[in-house]
Formats: sequence, structure tokens, C-alpha cells
Amino acid sequence: MIEIKPAKISDIPVIHQLAHEIWWPTYKDVLSDEQITFMLDKMYAEDSLKQQFNDGNTFLILYANDTPKGFAAFSETDIDKNYKLQKLYLHPDQQGKGAGKKLIEFVENEVKKRGGEILILNVNRGNKARFFYEKIGYQIIQEIDIPYFQFIMDDYVMSKSLV
Repeated sequence: MIEIKPAKISDIPVIHQLAHEIWWPTYKDVLSDEQITFMLDKMYAEDSLKQQFNDGNTFLILYANDTPKGFAAFSETDIDKNYKLQKLYLHPDQQGKGAGKKLIEFVENEVKKRGGEILILNVNRGNKARFFYEKIGYQIIQEIDIPYFQFIMDDYVMSKSLV
């Protein structure tokens, strides 16, 4: 049984652990070990996650049979009625079973409840998740290279109208 719940600050250790379980299998063929380690240390350290909560990100945790198996985060943007999916990660043992679709649909519904009309996201150009997003209605609107410390994040920006 899949259940999605809003995360609280007290859930930060769960999100931290999930990130470490999910990032390695997700990015091992896309990013260097050095970059994966750096990104996990930078973006998923518990202090960093706390700051992301404080900066207005809404986090969600996906549970499969009462076990945390994925998470998402989204936030408002500077553009009226536009929101950004900051994170959506699913444990490999849940991929291809419809859990990711349930999680993104939950995010989309939360965004609509808040008056959002467009959801954007970035996905690494080498990440197969791009095809998942395209299948559920997201379109590539831009290719960007984002300098991030000593690394370059080569992403697609994707968008979907929620109205």
C-alpha cells in the first residue's frame, strides 16, 4: 500500500537516509562517484535539509507498506502561479510500479490547491527519469548547464501546465 505524507523537520533523518539509498543507484552511470558524494554531502546533509525546509520547500515522503521509500520537495518560484519540483526520488525497488506517478500527482494536486498553474523541474540530461516525465505530460523547455561548485549540472528544464 502506497501512502504519501507531508514531511516535518523531525523527518529530516529519514530524507537524509533515503537520499543516500537512492542517489547511488540512480546516478552511478551518470555522475562520477566524487560528484555523487559531494552532492549528497552538500544538498542532503541534515543542516542543509533543515535550511531547505526553512526556505519554504514543502517535503513529502512516500511510504510503501509503512516503510519510507521515496520523497519529493516543491516550492513557489518568483513567477506568479509557477512552482518548481525541487526533488523527486524513489527507491529503486519501487520504480516501475506506479509509485512515482502517485508521488508526482500528489505534488501536482498540492500545487493546484495553492493556486499554482505550472510546475517546472530540472532533470539531468543523462537521467532516464526524463522519459517518465515526458510520458506524464512534461515537455522540455530548455537545456541548461548550471555551475555548481567544481561541477556542471547538465539539465533539461521541463514544464507542465496544471490547468
